Amino acid sequence: MLVQASQGQFGSAHVVVLGNEKGGSGKSTSALHIAVALLKAGQRVATIDLDCRQQSFTRYIANRSAWARRTGLDLEIPVHYCVKLGETMQIADNENSEFQQFMEAVSAIERAFDFIVIDTPGSDSYLMRLAHSMADTLVTPINDSFLDFDVLGTVDPATYSVTGESHYAEMVRDVRRKRRQIDGATTDWIVVRNRLSMIGSRNKQLVADSLKDLSLRLGFRSIDGFAERVVYREFFPRGLTALDDIDEATLGTRPSMGHVTAREEVTSLLRQLKLPLDERGRRRAANRAEWFTQVDKPLEVHDIIGDIISA
Repeated sequence: MLVQASQGQFGSAHVVVLGNEKGGSGKSTSALHIAVALLKAGQRVATIDLDCRQQSFTRYIANRSAWARRTGLDLEIPVHYCVKLGETMQIADNENSEFQQFMEAVSAIERAFDFIVIDTPGSDSYLMRLAHSMADTLVTPINDSFLDFDVLGTVDPATYSVTGESHYAEMVRDVRRKRRQIDGATTDWIVVRNRLSMIGSRNKQLVADSLKDLSLRLGFRSIDGFAERVVYREFFPRGLTALDDIDEATLGTRPSMGHVTAREEVTSLLRQLKLPLDERGRRRAANRAEWFTQVDKPLEVHDIIGDIISA
């Protein structure tokens, strides 16, 4: 599901940031799928919600916890932090409060976890820029349209050729450059096309061509993400992902081909992100999977004898 790569700074968590200055692009959905995929791979994962007002990521995780309690399912749930919105009359005081919450969360988890997944608000802010500057992997979901493409670049209305870079792209380029200057690290930037039409169209091809052109200018990778499927909207109230067991007990409804296809495209997306997995975590996941395959099986005679001899 996930591809192993070289680990970043020794002893520090790999930071995955979901960022886009436009709402409704699937940041929170992508963030939880990434976090759950890493947990299923045996990684230690913490999550942070910086969208102080909307808090969709926080509610998604809360829904997952509630559904696990209600059904008795063993759903993987990350250690989660949510930065609370400052409520004083002074903007500077509010920003300072939010900054302190964020830095305290990062300090508490950066060396105790393998990954930190951060969901950012759909607007420009100091915290949003700070998170982008910390990203080892930056994932920018966009809907598959030129309306969303406009966050990254501008196109000629007649030829659809790229004519310039937009505000969000310029911000990302700036923070990536500063990151290299400070510690020599590079940010792997991936633009993910979401809400893909399941049929080919001229618009779909034009957006793909424009992203390819812009990626050469800005140095990001463009990959396909989630298609326009009802199942993704159905997952949220129960906090589920396409990676959870596809059965009626988990879903709370009869599974469909949409669930199976969603899992396939999520798995493909995660593979293309090329997130670095800690080998110890991979062994933990393998051991856990082996335990679950054996837990309901009766002990064989040689198993009992082996346990007595080893004792």
